[in-house]
Amino acid sequence: MSVHSSISRAFIFMAFVLSASFMHAQQSDVPSPLKLEEAIRLAIDRNPSLAAAKNEIQAAEGDAVSATKRLNPTFSLEFEDLPLGAHAGPFFEVQEITSRVDFEIETGGRRRLRAVSAEQSLEMKRLIYKDRLRLMRLQVERAFYRTVLDKANLEASQWILEQAERVIKLNQVRFEQGDISALELNRIEVERLKFQDDVFQAELALRDAKSSLLALLNAPDLSRDIEVVGLLSVNYQAPEPGLPTHGSLDELIQISLQQRPDLAAGKQEIIRAETEGRLQKAIRSPNITVGGGYKRNPAGNAVVFGVTVSLNIFNRNEGEIIRADAEQARALNLAAALQKEVQLDVQKAYDSVEINRRRVEFIRTQQLKRAEEASRVTLQSYNLGGATLIDYLDAQRTYRDALRLYNQALYDERISLYELSSSIGLGVQ
Repeated sequence: MSVHSSISRAFIFMAFVLSASFMHAQQSDVPSPLKLEEAIRLAIDRNPSLAAAKNEIQAAEGDAVSATKRLNPTFSLEFEDLPLGAHAGPFFEVQEITSRVDFEIETGGRRRLRAVSAEQSLEMKRLIYKDRLRLMRLQVERAFYRTVLDKANLEASQWILEQAERVIKLNQVRFEQGDISALELNRIEVERLKFQDDVFQAELALRDAKSSLLALLNAPDLSRDIEVVGLLSVNYQAPEPGLPTHGSLDELIQISLQQRPDLAAGKQEIIRAETEGRLQKAIRSPNITVGGGYKRNPAGNAVVFGVTVSLNIFNRNEGEIIRADAEQARALNLAAALQKEVQLDVQKAYDSVEINRRRVEFIRTQQLKRAEEASRVTLQSYNLGGATLIDYLDAQRTYRDALRLYNQALYDERISLYELSSSIGLGVQ
């Protein structure tokens, strides 16, 4: 084996190790177990959609810098009256040479208005970014607790499957002793397949939920198994971060009108459109170009001056003024529509919190408790021979459905609280 071949293999091995280490470091950026606030922080830091929104701010910052710049002066150099022929004479002695510098002066305060409009547009981009943060936070909250919900459903399905397997073992003994028929044993084994299928479906839902959460966090491996830490139930005695404080509907609407960044961005657009309208009206005034320079001719040297003014006879920027007025009216209408949408968001979220809270309490005290008691009593009775197989299977299915319904109600209650928090603009950085 040559020395060059050994070195090449060593480099390939080192590159493989470094690549594997880098991939492991990327994956370890998403901790497991994972808490909600950690997930939100990772999404803010790494989500490409939010990064693109930051790029829009940077582009607007560039526009703001450009808007403050003055127009560049122009330099011109002219050669005139160069005679043609064999006896024209020396080049620099027989012709006129003019060098001059011209500077265009903007009138009507255009540069100031342009700079103000660019700053207002930059502020609007910043507010839009804050609103995207608000929506991203809500997305992560939904995806995070969807994972918690699917995990709870999987645990419930596995528990019910374990109960069915215990009954099967008991029935196998009873069948061998001749206490039950083969038909009844087959019946419970067929039902076990349905319970097993519930476990498969719950496993698939949990994997999909984890992948969706990892996608929001821009994780390199969406198939990675992570453990999320969170409870579906809400503890109203010890409010959690990110959940809204109690208040009347009118109070929450007033908070939303003051804190929602998309509403603030709409108001900023009205201001920017008004500034743009003043800028377009200022463009009606023609710019003035002043210049001067040096002129040399065979007769002597001279200084030249000049003033150029555009004659705005045919075009006084009427079209752009009409457009600016229409954009200002459009911004006013969009802001009014958005304000009504914000009020509707708060109203719907507030109603959802109220209904889901009552729904959770009803299912917990009325439906789940009774289904759990019926399942426990029926199982004991069936083991003692006091209940039929049909009774037992019906009780298990009822309890399974009640448990899933309860988990879903807990999820809906928690998410409705996050939606209310988002609708009033809380948690926006």
